Amino acid sequence: MIAVPKLFPLRAAASDEAGAAVAGFELLATAVLMLDGARRVTYANPAAENLFELAKKNLVGHRPDQVFVDAAGLTAAIDKAVHVGATYTEQELELTVAGKAKLHLTCTVSPVEARDAALLLEFRQIDQQLKIAREERLNEQHQVNRELIRNLAHEIRNPLGGIRGAAQLLERELDRPQLIEYTQVVIGEADRLQSLVNRLLTPHRAPTFQPTNIHEIVSRVKSLVQAEFPRVDIVCDFDASLPEFDADPEQLTQATLNIVRNAAQALDATPADPRIRVTTRVARYVTLARKRRRVALALSIEDNGPGIPAAIRDRIFYPLVSGREGGSGLGLTLAQAFIAQHEGSIECESVPGSTVFTVLLPLESRTSGHAP
Repeated sequence: MIAVPKLFPLRAAASDEAGAAVAGFELLATAVLMLDGARRVTYANPAAENLFELAKKNLVGHRPDQVFVDAAGLTAAIDKAVHVGATYTEQELELTVAGKAKLHLTCTVSPVEARDAALLLEFRQIDQQLKIAREERLNEQHQVNRELIRNLAHEIRNPLGGIRGAAQLLERELDRPQLIEYTQVVIGEADRLQSLVNRLLTPHRAPTFQPTNIHEIVSRVKSLVQAEFPRVDIVCDFDASLPEFDADPEQLTQATLNIVRNAAQALDATPADPRIRVTTRVARYVTLARKRRRVALALSIEDNGPGIPAAIRDRIFYPLVSGREGGSGLGLTLAQAFIAQHEGSIECESVPGSTVFTVLLPLESRTSGHAP
């Protein structure tokens, strides 16, 4: 059951308490509607506007049956709460706003005492609850995997140096070109493994934060990737209103480059119209690293390639997991590690013809705690 915020019950005479309660709802991730005695909406918080994709003016003053195409289930839940005079939760509720996708929700209806409200309605997406639980499990698994890989990399580093040194010494004692060729193979493979070990250890460097422009980073990444994959068309759609924010430009560039390059590698073998679209937008009222953020940066990288194989779709951020022959499987692992160090998140949705990576990063200043 979704708990009702302890800001209630409100007394009609306590207008200052009512104001404080409403202010508290503004920051909630839970969508909240307040209804008066006639069951008209008197208040909708920003999370409700986001959930229903409606502006507050299109919610306030309307009854649920005027807002939703089929509000029978919601009306029944309200009736039950009013009848028993206590909180009632409908675990599986379907609501549809005209012209928009059907929403699968849990809804808690609570009778309250306030000057402008008789009922408090809280909505939470069932899919979102499952998604949050899944993300927490994956994050725990990723932490374990990263620590295991880090320890393994340290164990490999020392003997690897010994192998390379021994091959170099052996090479100096040999006078037959055929045998020297074998020592060169050993040295070359040792160098390759050393590079792999260094990449495994890279995410553990603490980020150095400074004012950063995301569009400069994306433009640089676009130039690098298009030079490597000239047949892949990269289109940028920037939100010019996005401000600079505190980040480590080097880590953020590497994370973005890894994602875009992965997309380009998947597209390079496709026969026609390989395309990547990079979009920046402002996301409002999102939860990152268990903190509610008023504003965040949403960076979306979409390609029209074949999609990620279903067998590895849930493991693409794991170390050494790759859907490409010859791939190291570290690019997305490093990207996720860098984004996590910025208290951000990275998600992926993939079907044949469309793979979308979405990066969310907080825009609040790390010193003041407020949006720039």
